Amino acid sequence: MPAPRTPARASSPRSTAQGRTRTTAPTRTATTRATAPTRTAPTRTRAASAPRRDGRPPLTPAEAAALRDALAARDAHVRTVAPAHGRTVAARPGVTPEQLAAARAAVAARRSGGSPSTRTPGRRPAAGRSAVRRAPARSRKKPAPTPRERTGSRWSTRIGVVATSALLLPVVLALGLPAPDQPTGGTDTVTLALTARSSLLEQADRYRQLERAADHRRARLQQARDAEEAAEQRFAAKKSTVGAGAALLYRSGPADRLPVLALDTHTADAAPAVFLQQAVAEQTESEIRAAVVHAQRAASDLRTAGARVEAARADLAAAEARAEEVLVDVRAEVDELSPAVSGVLAGIGTIPVAGPQQDRNDAVMRRWQDYLTRLATAGIAPPPAASITDPAALPDGFSPALDADGRPLPGVVWGIIGTEPVTVLPAETVAAVSNALSQLGKPFVAGSAGPDTYDCGGFTAASWLMGGYALARSPRAQWAGGTAVPVRDLQVGDLVFSPGGADVGMYLGDGDVVGASAATYQVGVRSLAPGASATRVTAPAPSGPNAPLPALADRIGDCGAPLPVPGPVNPAWGGWSNGRIPVEALCRLGVDGHALRCDAAASYAQLAEAYTAEFGATLCITDSYRSFGGQVAAFRSKPALAAVPGTSNHGWALAVDLCGGINVAGTPQWSWMTAHAARFGFVQPDWARPGAEKPEPWHWEFGYIS
Repeated sequence: MPAPRTPARASSPRSTAQGRTRTTAPTRTATTRATAPTRTAPTRTRAASAPRRDGRPPLTPAEAAALRDALAARDAHVRTVAPAHGRTVAARPGVTPEQLAAARAAVAARRSGGSPSTRTPGRRPAAGRSAVRRAPARSRKKPAPTPRERTGSRWSTRIGVVATSALLLPVVLALGLPAPDQPTGGTDTVTLALTARSSLLEQADRYRQLERAADHRRARLQQARDAEEAAEQRFAAKKSTVGAGAALLYRSGPADRLPVLALDTHTADAAPAVFLQQAVAEQTESEIRAAVVHAQRAASDLRTAGARVEAARADLAAAEARAEEVLVDVRAEVDELSPAVSGVLAGIGTIPVAGPQQDRNDAVMRRWQDYLTRLATAGIAPPPAASITDPAALPDGFSPALDADGRPLPGVVWGIIGTEPVTVLPAETVAAVSNALSQLGKPFVAGSAGPDTYDCGGFTAASWLMGGYALARSPRAQWAGGTAVPVRDLQVGDLVFSPGGADVGMYLGDGDVVGASAATYQVGVRSLAPGASATRVTAPAPSGPNAPLPALADRIGDCGAPLPVPGPVNPAWGGWSNGRIPVEALCRLGVDGHALRCDAAASYAQLAEAYTAEFGATLCITDSYRSFGGQVAAFRSKPALAAVPGTSNHGWALAVDLCGGINVAGTPQWSWMTAHAARFGFVQPDWARPGAEKPEPWHWEFGYIS
């Protein structure tokens, strides 16, 4: 695969303009290991009707048809969220109860004879399999049963959960199978990929829940620290008061503390002054005693505050430890995935786009799956990242990958296929890239991190979470906490940041980057930006944060958003033509199946909330995205009003037709829209205003698109 570069052979190392390294096949030295491929195994084949070794019958054609029919029906259902909460979600596939029952029957019949084995023939665990940098690895030593004795495994247990759970099965069905033109492998491989996807999503959700709990405990810890600081200040003040009073008493003599001793019967006129001095002295002594009591209480409060800080710190450490355990489990699970399963996993769940963008997405997908197929054919199992941190102690069959200057590249190694070295990525990187590619075509929504919509930082964080690494959410925070690598040494899976650090994506090799872009409103493949910076997630953590990238003025917005252009704009987006946008790429408005582009849908939700606050009624809508077929139907029924099919502004998923009074010019509702809709990005085009060539007071658009 060109992405993880395969170094060509030459008589001596040298670098090309692109930073590629030419070298002979690595030889084993004191610090370098390379041997002939040892990860090979015969390919196991059997007739379609032959029973499996574990006694479980194969999936029959009827069962496969029932399962695939259920998967094919996933477009019939979408999930919606009430706009009153100001949220929108992408259209989600689902199944009917009848289709779900048919799929359950197929899966139940599939597992009636046992569970599939988790190990792909020829997969051999690399030495030193352990967790990576954020926590010590937990021991996972297991006896290796013979193939005939195996009747279950981690993944087969997951399959059982999927087969018996009404909650998890629709998720697996909704994921779908890879497209027919993508390499899929056998039925077992597809089943394992579907199950792995469900399991990793479950683990990711679990981690996010624990991380939210940890965030709550961090807030509590900060509150406890603030209270402790306030207690320290109070104690210091009381202590100072007591100290001043004690010093005063130390310096005063008996006459100062007991002025009455100075009374004399011969100076009776001085008695009032003496008694006044005595009262002042007694009051001062009383104040000192009170200050001592207050100081003691302040000291007790300080001890209590300190105890609360320690308790909050312990609670936070426990929450972080539980979250880290999930990451360790994820890394262990992705280490068990064979390259064949990872290749199928990459093709699950993608949303088709249109035109050149789809061709580019397909090309990258084929390149990635071809690379994994080469590894699988050669019997090479991607090693855990923790096992390749030391170039002098690599697992058998691997040698250090070298940069153009002959220095080891952190986080990647070379293996041997035939007589040529090939770059081998860590298992965690393979899982992260495969999951990133499986999100191609998903909509872009600012502030989201999946699984339906993403922004740029949320996309890279979600992708690497499926590989067992927790990243910050924003691009700038990901840059600050990452291990910087030179752009000339980029490897597949590295995070690449645009100049200024406002956008981030994942490198795929050959100058390609995958990310969630605000410029195209979708997850897709784009070119590496000139002047980009990069970090490697699996490399050892840096000793300190990276310096912020220099900010650029008037160049690019967050996640690649183009700067606003005054006046009309081209409404085309995502590579689709008018009316040909798939519903999976849109976000639902929560009303009768209406949908818009996700940024327009989010703004519509805010507009609807403001409208409800003003009028006490929900915002009434009659039309939103109009497919090409819908445009044809509208044109046939109302040729004088409807646009020619393929030219309707509704076909860009950026226009709405409203009702409930807004559809009549001059009403309070229409007047309110005229005064306030622009705050939410919606405007009424000139041609639709009262007195114009084609007045349509009900028609509003997200931006000036016509």
